[in-house]
Amino acid sequence: MTTADTVTAGDTVATADTLAASATASPAAPAAEQPAASVPAPPPSAPQAPPVASSGHSAPPHDPDPYSTPPYGQPGPWASAPPFQHPATAPRPPADPPAGVPAPAPAPVEEGAVASGTPSPAPASVPPADGADPWRNYDPWARGGASGSSGVAFQQSGEGVESTGQRRRRVRRALVGGAVVLALVSGLGGGIVGTWLERNGGLGDIVLPQAAKEPAGRDPDSVAGISARALPSVVTLHVSGSKESGTGTGFVLDDRGHILTNSHVVEPAGSSGRISVTFNSGDTARATVVGRDSGYDLAVVKVSGVRGMKPLPLGNSDNVQVGDPVVAIGAPFDLAGTVTSGIISAKERPITAGAQRQAGDVSYVDALQTDAPINPGNSGGPLLDSRARVIGINSAIRSADSGADAETGQSGSIGLGFAIPVNQAKRVAEELINNGRATHPVIGVTLDMNYGGDGARVAAHGNDGDAAVTREGPGAEAGIEPGDVITEVDGRAVHTGEELIVKTRAHRPGDRLVLTVVRDGEERTVTLVLGSSHGG
Repeated sequence: MTTADTVTAGDTVATADTLAASATASPAAPAAEQPAASVPAPPPSAPQAPPVASSGHSAPPHDPDPYSTPPYGQPGPWASAPPFQHPATAPRPPADPPAGVPAPAPAPVEEGAVASGTPSPAPASVPPADGADPWRNYDPWARGGASGSSGVAFQQSGEGVESTGQRRRRVRRALVGGAVVLALVSGLGGGIVGTWLERNGGLGDIVLPQAAKEPAGRDPDSVAGISARALPSVVTLHVSGSKESGTGTGFVLDDRGHILTNSHVVEPAGSSGRISVTFNSGDTARATVVGRDSGYDLAVVKVSGVRGMKPLPLGNSDNVQVGDPVVAIGAPFDLAGTVTSGIISAKERPITAGAQRQAGDVSYVDALQTDAPINPGNSGGPLLDSRARVIGINSAIRSADSGADAETGQSGSIGLGFAIPVNQAKRVAEELINNGRATHPVIGVTLDMNYGGDGARVAAHGNDGDAAVTREGPGAEAGIEPGDVITEVDGRAVHTGEELIVKTRAHRPGDRLVLTVVRDGEERTVTLVLGSSHGG
């Protein structure tokens, strides 16, 4: 059959080419019956329905291409990729056909194609095996682990879908990174806020830190402990007279109302002046003079009608050593209850107080020297040791020449204060209380106070024409003569007449002294027993 007449609708129009194509569906058709490749079939004039082979398989969508162009629908260098289809709409045919169904025969190979070396395309109806299917790599619905698949599922956009482990690792990295960023931001923000608060004092009102309340008690041996025990026994004296007035300090000697102070403190009162005593509690009382001695610069006054007075314990000035700590209490410039502290800076300092007054009012003291600040108004106050015991009575200070106050003429402390040793003050106070006056130890000679050499020279003549050496006195009995120069007392050098008086008054009447005397250039040693005289 080479031509065909008019056919009815639904019939297949067969040509030589279509018959040759349909012959490929029959396994019994010989290869010699295939049409020659040199005779191309004319293209169809109009689209027609694809013929159906007798075996039930679809025929190629178009006639063979004489130029060996791959058929439409299969991959090739000039063909578009087939559209994606969901497996549910295009099920994959089984690898093996069911029993009783003949396997499709291979497509016929054209002679021209064989001669030219161009392979004939495989039938479109037979998909390649799983291992050779290139479209499995692009299947967006493929599951990991399937044959021919890369093991990674793809989204519709073409990006890979992360596995559960990958998502967890990504979340962990995100959390760690967020924590680090949060820490950095928090630290930076906290530093900025802290700096601002430090510079601007915070957001609220300023509340300054303060220590909590502590017990009021102190170590008994500390300055505070010593002061607490001594202050109730220290008083301030205000003295007024017909010509002058002054302020000084004193301390309680006993529970009978006796108070010890300096003689120059009560001197302005005279015989008709007024003395007022103010206690540490603020109570005041009127006082009267019991006795005073200008030679020792000591006085005792007494108050009446006052109860509960606490006397200060007396120490021993012979036990004092240079460097021992001391506390001074007084009313400098009328500032009652002032406490200062220091040390004993020297002992046995020969000082004279009141030299500007008459000769009978000069005080000679073998004093304790201290650097505890003492000022006008401290006079008569106690100098205490580390056990709050009295070891001296503050009496004099040494001031710089330019340190005097312009209004009062009083000068301040430069760290040189002097106190009467308590051993000497105790004897004098007892005599003043018991007898109303004190005794002075004497050698029984008159000294030349204008002598400029080293030592104390006995004058050639006494006062008012009397003998320079008192007859039957201690000096006369020891063999001292006018013009002798006394250079030592008990082995200690004496440089002036004042020093000899000070060394003598540091003893009691009846004490024995050893003197070194120079006469006509010869040095000799004499021994005498001190006599007694009444002071004023």
